[in-house]
Amino acid sequence: MNRLIVAVGAALVFGAAHGQGGLRPDVGKPLQAAEALIKSGKFREALAKVREADAVGGKTAAESTMIERMRLAAASGAGDADTAARAFDAVGGSLSGADRLRAIESIAGSYYRAKEYAKAQQWYARYFKEGGTSSANRTLMIQTQYLSGDLAGASRELIAEIQGAERNGAAPAEDRINLLMNAAVRLKDVNAESFALERLVMYYPKKEYWVSLLNRLQRKPNFSDRLSLDTYRLSLATGSMSAAADYSEMAQLALQAGSGAEARQVIDKGFAASVLGTGPEAGRHKRLRDLVNKRIDEAKKTAADDEKAALAAKQGNDLVAIGMNQVYEGQKVEGVQLMQQGIAKGGLKRPEDAKLHLAIAQLVAGDNAKAQSTLKTVSGNDGIGDLARLWALYARRAK
Repeated sequence: MNRLIVAVGAALVFGAAHGQGGLRPDVGKPLQAAEALIKSGKFREALAKVREADAVGGKTAAESTMIERMRLAAASGAGDADTAARAFDAVGGSLSGADRLRAIESIAGSYYRAKEYAKAQQWYARYFKEGGTSSANRTLMIQTQYLSGDLAGASRELIAEIQGAERNGAAPAEDRINLLMNAAVRLKDVNAESFALERLVMYYPKKEYWVSLLNRLQRKPNFSDRLSLDTYRLSLATGSMSAAADYSEMAQLALQAGSGAEARQVIDKGFAASVLGTGPEAGRHKRLRDLVNKRIDEAKKTAADDEKAALAAKQGNDLVAIGMNQVYEGQKVEGVQLMQQGIAKGGLKRPEDAKLHLAIAQLVAGDNAKAQSTLKTVSGNDGIGDLARLWALYARRAK
């Protein structure tokens, strides 16, 4: 038997029994029988006895109160939510605060079990309005909102719940974030969907969550194509890259950006994962690997002169690119320093891109704290601000 029902029944029966001394026998006897049946768990039989007492004519106010209290106890136990609700409305004001909340909770639960979610939602809302604090009941209330179609209400409550957990230093439950995600998708609420997806990758960084988040980012109307390489970098870092075409395209973009060492790492990872070098495109993958190696060998011959020219240049663009490549070559400290020199020199074609690249290099170098600080300075409305925020989410969990 449900513990809450037992508690509600015991409290109401006890209160009713204490008031039976002034009842007429025609009312008192069936109520005493109902009381015994409730204590035995025979709630429907108890309801029949309550109806027998209610059929007596000329009832006093005290008799009517006792009848309704006993009806509330029996109906709560029987799962007859409508009858319990009517009885509660008749005598709820006479119940103590704790008994009142237990009765409301029981009625809400009965409606929930009967899948009458709109009514359950109303009673759970009433529970909290009257001072209830149970987190389990709040969970059920949000569930009833969702199931009854009040998606906007469920979304508001879920966001508040998630933010409350975060304020307390706790990770919000994954199923609660997913429920918000589902509500947001059905509502076409882009902001709530972003909020949910970002929490999922923050607390539960699964591959499928990152795939959804990165796909959504790239579908934004303002997202610039020039950020494709940086998006691929995040996809690879989070383990959410799986298609051979993505490995190939990323390697080519890295090569075009002057980061041959990165291109080789991408190719090597693709071959190691058996994503590249197999299937009908295997020959093309091998030719791409050969091209990357050839470009790296060519770049080595002029590396010293290129760096000297970049240091002498008035603008810092080349220093940033050379430093990024050095980081991927394994010269992490030297590469980051060159990038910082380039940014300090100024005259950059795209200053925000340079800061994002510095943060990525700092992450590759294992300096997560500095990377997070750098990412906070990146802004822009062409997608780079959004991408920097996602890199920051990754940086918080990166080892």
